[in-house]
Amino acid sequence: MDEIVVLKFGGSSVADNEKLKIVANKIKKFYNDSKKIVVVVSAQGKTTDRLIEEAKSLTKLPNERELDVLLSTGEQVSISKLSILLNDMKIPAISLTGWQAGIFTNNINQNAIIEDIDTSRILKELKEGKVVIIAGFQGVNSMSDITTLGRGGSDTTAVAIAAKLKCKICYIFSDVDGVYSTDPRQVKQAKKLDNISYDEMIDIANEGAKVLHPRCVELGQKYCIPIVAKSTFIENEGTIIHDKLEETAVKNIVKNDNIIYVNARYKNGSDYLFNEMYKTFISYGLDVKNLINSSETNFEISFTINKQNLDKLERLLKEKFNFIEYSFTEISRISIIGNGVTKDNLILRNVMNIIENNKLNILSMEINETKIAIMFKSSVSNTVLQDIHNALIK
Repeated sequence: MDEIVVLKFGGSSVADNEKLKIVANKIKKFYNDSKKIVVVVSAQGKTTDRLIEEAKSLTKLPNERELDVLLSTGEQVSISKLSILLNDMKIPAISLTGWQAGIFTNNINQNAIIEDIDTSRILKELKEGKVVIIAGFQGVNSMSDITTLGRGGSDTTAVAIAAKLKCKICYIFSDVDGVYSTDPRQVKQAKKLDNISYDEMIDIANEGAKVLHPRCVELGQKYCIPIVAKSTFIENEGTIIHDKLEETAVKNIVKNDNIIYVNARYKNGSDYLFNEMYKTFISYGLDVKNLINSSETNFEISFTINKQNLDKLERLLKEKFNFIEYSFTEISRISIIGNGVTKDNLILRNVMNIIENNKLNILSMEINETKIAIMFKSSVSNTVLQDIHNALIK
């Protein structure tokens, strides 16, 4: 069989009909090179955001199963329109939803994990010479219910399919031409990276950068599939994410403002209450981080949570733990990422000087071989990010 190539196009790449035509012509180039093509696409533009807003106009916290049914429609519009275009260009193509493509997940709605992919339908269509266009971000669980993989989950769909088909590479196309040293929308001096290791990219994604979904990078690392992040609209080499680990110190700086710091208190608490609350968080699929039990006599815990989960957390606290007092604070976290960052004392010294000069209050610090992550007691400005970037990346 000819080489199979997986191409993934994000929402900004397929945002309207004119951009869909650009994507179709890019696919045509791969097709003319005698490649067997699998395409994974996201919903067009801000469709997913719009669908969430529509659901929340009905209720503040929509039923998660039904929300998955609603959100999955966005990708179905994209795959059908792209397939219509390709067929009109005399390129045989077929669109497949997640379940038609054999993508099986666990039973968690809104943040499902792919457990297996039955590629028989995909391979059948490829054998017939078709470009196979698959809806990203979605699958089906053991009860034949639609599930979604969480925001950015189309990246994970693409790399999972590439792994199952034993592809040599997976291309992720978006409206940016690669991975940068920081968010170029926040810092004009940001520099594009030619390559970066899986470990460093996982740190970047987990710290809140919206370049790639962290699970897609983990899959790429597990199955040794290089991932190439490229622009749909600019012809250049992009950034390759692979297993090469270099002693190059700082590769990327991420500023995450999408964090809520939660403090919960109860005068008659115990370790039992701490355990019960944490088990409840797990069972409700709440991704709670930085959990600290800070009192020996009373119940007092603190943790962080993504802003998008705040409504869900508030309802849970009111329904299950309404006797507990709690407060919410918007905060920022800045992470300096790169293999060997702790080996150069000047890096941390420069960062601490900038923090001191800006009179910022630190909530916590996390330091390991590839990352220095600093959480602040409040939101901080992009000027701080720019100062750190200018000091550490030349």
